[in-house]
Amino acid sequence: MTVRMIPPSGQTYTQILKSTMLMGGSSLVNVALSIIRNKALALLLGPEGVGLLGLYGAILDIAQAIAGLGVSSSGVRRVAEAAGGGDGEKIARSAAVLRRISLVLGLLGGLLLAMLAFPVSKFTFGDYQHTGGVALLSLAVFCRIVAAGQAALIQGLRGIANLARINVLSGLFGTIVSIPLIYLFGEQAIVPSLVAIAAVSVLPTWWYSKQISRHPPPMSARQFGQEAKSLFRLGVAFMASGLLTFGAAYAIRIIVLNEGGVVAAGLYQAAWALGGLYAGFILQAMGTDFYPRLTAIAHDNAECNRLVNEQAEISLLLAGPGLLATLTLAPLVMSLFYSAEFHGAVELLRWICLGMMLRIVAWPMGFIVLAKGAQTIFFWTEVAATLVHVGLAWLFVSEFGTTGAGMAFFGLYVWHSILIYVIVRRLTGFRWSPANRRHALLFLPVSGLVVSAFLFLSPWSATVVGCVAVVLCGLYSLRMLIDLLPPESVPATIREWITKSA
Repeated sequence: MTVRMIPPSGQTYTQILKSTMLMGGSSLVNVALSIIRNKALALLLGPEGVGLLGLYGAILDIAQAIAGLGVSSSGVRRVAEAAGGGDGEKIARSAAVLRRISLVLGLLGGLLLAMLAFPVSKFTFGDYQHTGGVALLSLAVFCRIVAAGQAALIQGLRGIANLARINVLSGLFGTIVSIPLIYLFGEQAIVPSLVAIAAVSVLPTWWYSKQISRHPPPMSARQFGQEAKSLFRLGVAFMASGLLTFGAAYAIRIIVLNEGGVVAAGLYQAAWALGGLYAGFILQAMGTDFYPRLTAIAHDNAECNRLVNEQAEISLLLAGPGLLATLTLAPLVMSLFYSAEFHGAVELLRWICLGMMLRIVAWPMGFIVLAKGAQTIFFWTEVAATLVHVGLAWLFVSEFGTTGAGMAFFGLYVWHSILIYVIVRRLTGFRWSPANRRHALLFLPVSGLVVSAFLFLSPWSATVVGCVAVVLCGLYSLRMLIDLLPPESVPATIREWITKSA
């Protein structure tokens, strides 16, 4: 019998921080590329063009979610389970089946979207003028599904360094191809740029996945069917989740479009992109490295709960100061990434950042449901989240305008954080660690304080309050992160400085 060694807590924190920083480093490069790309799009297209970009992107997301059938996500779990058991033959079989199925689903998904281009254009834009653009998106659907299947193999084997390289190369290639197209052809190049971005993302995923099981073992039709059945069984739950999530995003964009026009849709797209930019690299690292590790120990509730608490602690300490800074400096951030035309999205951005703070808290718990393979629970929590999100958006946007969409996102995660905690408490007996309760009781009230300051104080006074909060919370996070790591992993000068300042 093989005895699995549990790493000491300090080593686990180091591992979490290392994977987060590795993916975060690639995300920082993509942030720089996003500044260039978003600035160019804002200047070349304005709010209306950015709004169209967001609507086409929402259609593409939904089409990918439906056509992909959740196979890439279930593939991560399947490969991670095989890797956790050290079963090389099972890894090879899963890889071969995942590649073939992704190719077929990409072809079928692209064909389906092309066939439905007329009704999709009519429902989204209210006319048939965008039918050609919707049909052209079918090429992007194919490329995305193929790339996702290849990336799933790397993620399942926890090839974090290669995934970081893929992120950087995809962002770089996407920037290189999209800006010239928009510059030369304006709004007419919005859809071709989305197709080009999806197409170039296939290249790095193919390059880094080609070494995985290049010579898969021969499989009978029965073995192929069993592997495919395993992928589809859990994949349907992932597909439903993706469809509900992207469907909610699509519905909210339609609500904003109907209430305020294409310009309002552009402001929402800008605020949504910026609100998720900083939190995104932490959430991405969580899904990339944390999910496969959690899957490997999902049968052990105590270890499962420990790992979730440790991941949540690192994530909250890293995300808290950055989201507070975005809250405080929202006008500057909006000008840096877009232009003065987008300043109407500043208040919306602040509400989205509040929701992102709660998302950082809720996501680690949600991965327990995934790792346990509890498809029914997972599906119904996603259904409930979609209904709450869209319902709040419909109510708040009609009452408060575009800013109401940000309020709805915050309201969603107030509700969802409570619900998911109750669920995982019943599944594994999960409880927040004292340290996480302490961190949450710092960052959540301070975030509310900063937003309240901008609602009730002058902009200058509120900015001072926010900057003080950012500095104090930043020092607190730094101190806590250093205390979590083994002494040998922290430079002596930094540890001495923290000790003296305590």
